Amino acid sequence: MRIAIIGAGVAGLATAKVLIQAGHDVRVFDKSPDVGGVWSRTRRYPGVTTQSPKAQYSLSDFPMPKSYPEWPSGAQVQAYLAAYAAEFGLEAALCLSTEVTAARPVGDGRWTLTTRDAGGAESVESFDRLVVANGVFCEPLVPAYPGLEEFTAAGGALRAATDFHDAEDARGKHVLVVGYGKSACDVAAAISGVAAGTDVIARQLLWKVPRKIGGFLNFKLLLLTRLGEGLFRYLRLRGFEKFLHGPGNGLRRRMINSIGSVSVRQFGLAKLDLVPAGHMEDIVRGAIGLASEGFFEGVEDGSITVHRDRTITRLLAGPDGPAAELSDGSTHRADLVLCATGFTQGVPFLPEQTRQRLLDERGNFMLYRQILPLGVPGLYFNGYNSSFFSPLNAEMAALWIAADLAEAVALPDPDAMLRAVVEQLAFMDEATDTHHCRGTKIIPFSMHNVDEVLDDLDLNISATVRASHWLGAVDPAAYRRVTPSLLRRLTASGSRPDAGPGSGPGPGSTDLMPVESDGQLPSAALNM
Repeated sequence: MRIAIIGAGVAGLATAKVLIQAGHDVRVFDKSPDVGGVWSRTRRYPGVTTQSPKAQYSLSDFPMPKSYPEWPSGAQVQAYLAAYAAEFGLEAALCLSTEVTAARPVGDGRWTLTTRDAGGAESVESFDRLVVANGVFCEPLVPAYPGLEEFTAAGGALRAATDFHDAEDARGKHVLVVGYGKSACDVAAAISGVAAGTDVIARQLLWKVPRKIGGFLNFKLLLLTRLGEGLFRYLRLRGFEKFLHGPGNGLRRRMINSIGSVSVRQFGLAKLDLVPAGHMEDIVRGAIGLASEGFFEGVEDGSITVHRDRTITRLLAGPDGPAAELSDGSTHRADLVLCATGFTQGVPFLPEQTRQRLLDERGNFMLYRQILPLGVPGLYFNGYNSSFFSPLNAEMAALWIAADLAEAVALPDPDAMLRAVVEQLAFMDEATDTHHCRGTKIIPFSMHNVDEVLDDLDLNISATVRASHWLGAVDPAAYRRVTPSLLRRLTASGSRPDAGPGSGPGPGSTDLMPVESDGQLPSAALNM
C-alpha cells in the first residue's frame, strides 16, 4: 500500500521504519526542516533534556550512543533520531518543510492529501492509508491574557516556551515563566544566570522527582519498573498487582509516599515553601516531573523566584515598562513572558465531519488501543500514547498498525471496541482526575499499554523477561526481536513482499541494528 504519515517525530519515524520493512510505499510529511518532532531545532527550548534516562528513551533496535549522558539534551536526541532515519533508510521517504494542509477521505479507506512546501507551492497526492503521528505536543497553548496589546506596545513579548530557543534572548531582561512542569523549570534554570530576574508563576505546585534519589539511586529503578507502574491501580489488576492493591495496600502507599518524603528533604522544599499539596501518590492525578538541574538551587540562591498558587490576570504597561499583574494583586516587571502551559491536541487538516467521529462529547480522542479510531476507515494514530517510554510505545503501536494493514489483528466487533474505549476513558478520568490530555496520555500505565498491544498480536516478550522488569528498569532493547518476528509472520502469510531496496532488515537480519563498536552512532548519520 501507499501510506502517508503526518509527523516525523519519534512516532512517525518508528511507524515509517516498520511499514517500509513490511513492504509498503511510505511518505512522511513534516512542516519542520528536520526530523525529531518536539526535538526539532525549531522547537527546542534552552535546557531541554529527556525526562526518562537514555536507555528508557531508546527505540528497541537502535540504542543511544554510550557517549551520551544519562539524560540527553534535546540536540542529542534530535541527532539520534536523524541517525535512526539514516540507518534504516528512511530519508527517501521524508518530505520535510512540507505541511499537510488537508487530508480528505475518498472512500475505501483511501485519502487525498494537500500539502504546501516551504516556498508555498501546493501539491495533491493520493494514498491508500493515513497515519497521524503529529504528536500530542505539537501546538503550544498560550493563554489569551487581557492587556496584551498594551503590553507589547510597551516593549513586552509573550511567547510559548517551545518558541524560545536561545537563553541569550533573556539576557538582562525580567522574565516571567508561566507553569511548573518540567519545561517551565528547565527554562527557568537555563535563563536564570543571564536574566535580570526570573520569576516562575505556578498555578499549582507539582511533585518533582530527583534524578538520583537520596543522591545516589537513579529514579528509574523505582518508577521506571513494572513494580513502579504497579504501585498505581490500573483498570484491570493482574498477578502481583492484586496483592499491592489488596493485602499489600498499606505497604504500596508507603513506598510511593516515601519518594515524596525524600524529595522534600533532598530539595529542602519545606524551607523553600515549595511542598506540593497532597501526597506523592497524587502524581497520577496530575503530572510527574523530573527535577530540573539547578532549579531548586536557583530558588535557594535567589536567582529564581517562585510565586506559588498564582496566575497572571492581565498584562499591562507599567511605570517602568511592560508588566504582569498576578492573581494576588501584585505587579511584576515582565520584559518577556514565556508560557509553558501545555499543548493543544489538534488535527486541523482533517475535515470537520471526520474530527467529530474521532472525539467524544468532551473532546477526548476515541482511539482503540490509542491507535485505531472507530468509524473512520483507513486512518490510524501513533504517538497519542504519551508515556514514560514513548519511543517503545510508539514502536509497538507501529507493529500493531502493520499487522492490522495485513489483516492480522483479530479485532473485536465495533460495539466491543467502543465499549473498551469508553471504559478506558472513564477509568483514566477517575485515575487522573481528567488530566489525561484528552485521552492521549497513558502515564503511569505505559507498560500496560505495551502488553495490551502485543497481546493482541500474540507477540509479547517472555514472562521471564517481563518479570525481570519488576525490579529492574524496563529495557526497551528486550523488545528488539518483536519486529523481526512480526515480519517473518507477515512474510510466511504472504502479507509482506520479499525485502527489496530500502525495505530494511528481513527475517534473516540481525535483531540488533548496527552501532559503531564503541557504542557511537554511525558518524555519517550524525553529520546529516
